Parts: sequence; C-alpha cells; structure tokens
Amino acid sequence: MICPPTYIALANQMADRAAAIILSYFRQKLTVEDKQDASPVTIADRESEEAMRRLIAQHAPDHGILGEEFGPERTDAEWVWVLDPIDGTKAFITGKPSFGTLIALLHEGVPVLGIIDQPVLRERWLGLSGRPSQLNGTAIACRPCPDIAQAALYATTPDMFRGADAARFERVRSAVKLVRFGADCYAAGLLALGFVDLMVEASLKPYDYMALVPVIEGAGGVVTDWQGGQLGLGSDGRIVAAGDRRAQRAALALLA
Repeated sequence: MICPPTYIALANQMADRAAAIILSYFRQKLTVEDKQDASPVTIADRESEEAMRRLIAQHAPDHGILGEEFGPERTDAEWVWVLDPIDGTKAFITGKPSFGTLIALLHEGVPVLGIIDQPVLRERWLGLSGRPSQLNGTAIACRPCPDIAQAALYATTPDMFRGADAARFERVRSAVKLVRFGADCYAAGLLALGFVDLMVEASLKPYDYMALVPVIEGAGGVVTDWQGGQLGLGSDGRIVAAGDRRAQRAALALLA
C-alpha cells in the first residue's frame, strides 16, 4: 500500500507541532512524574501527543490511534496512527538530544509510514513503504556488514535484558566489534544512515518500534522480532534491526 500524499503531509504537520512544543520545554525545569511502570513522563510528552491527536481528529477523524500517553482509540480501523511523543524521555529530562518523536501510520496493521524526528538537531527521518528513506529530504541507505564481528551494535540499556534474554543478548554483545548504549530511537536513525549495523532491544511497546520499520526498511535494512518474524501491534517487544541481512541472520542465530 502506497501512503497517500495527504497522510504524509499530515504526518509532517504532526511532527512540526510536536517539535515546537517539545523545544519549548527542553532543558527547562520541569516536574517529572512516574507512571505505573516507573517510566518518567512530563508535560512535554502529554502536550505534544495531545496536539498530534487533535490534528488527526481534524484531518482524519475515521483513523485509529495508539499513543503512549493516552492509549488506544479505534485500533481496529483501516488506518491507525502509532505515536510516541518523546521516545527517550529519560534523555529528554537529562538534557540529552538523543530522544525523538516517533510517528507511524499503519494500513491494516502494516506500517507504511514512519517518522523519527529529533527537534533539537532538526533532523527528520521519513520512511515510506516502497520508497527510499530520507533524512531532511535526502535519500539515505544502510551500509553493508557481511560479518557480525565487524558490526557496531546499539541497545537502549543493558537493564532491559532480563533472565534468559540477558544471556542471549550477551552472546550477540560478545560477537560484535563495538557496543554502545543509550541512544534511544536515534540509534535507528544512525542505522538507516549507515553508521550503525545492529540494534537489539527488548521490552518495547508498539509506539517504540512501529515508526522505525519503514525508515530502516526504506534504507535497505530489516527489522524483525527475535524469531525473525514481522513486527505488529501484538509483537512481544523484542526486536532486531540490521542494515545487512547477513548481520541480522547472525544475530538471530545467537539470540535463539
């Protein structure tokens, strides 16, 4: 399914609106609350998601929405927006510009549009089904990595790998050349740009990963669950992204 131009324009308008709100709060003294899962949330998260939801209600009222801060609406609709206003709130509240706004549009459960927007650096990745991904309007591509021993790997934090997952991740970590933590969604953008080879994550929610799929796939990469299956709203939150399918296959074998 090709994403209609009107929906692409709407997605960019949503990203613009969220960016303006987030920038007004970045590196300001804010009250930080803890949600039930102990993750932090701020007024910037909530106001930016509310602004995006208002635009959807105005321009595509029949569409569904799944957002991190305000939950699901009509997720059985043909078109569903998946929103994470600030992916990387811990980075945001500590003044680190590795966070981003994630916007995905799903058609019958399949992501056909993805945006990663880093408002401080003014970098916006756009992925569309069937088209090359772009950074600020310029086509981008992943780099080849035929040997996992030469791979640069990112993960959000080692703390997300628990129990048997910790041992599985350690096998991958020991096999690659370089391991870094703490880049949040920015790591996916770097993978699509050809500076990172692998991302391995666990305990993610759909709003953490759905926008990454069109961006990485449109740059020639691949994103799956730990079994190599297609990601969807019901996935278990464990993902592997790679710029080269050979590196991905090697990572999946180590995670098995």
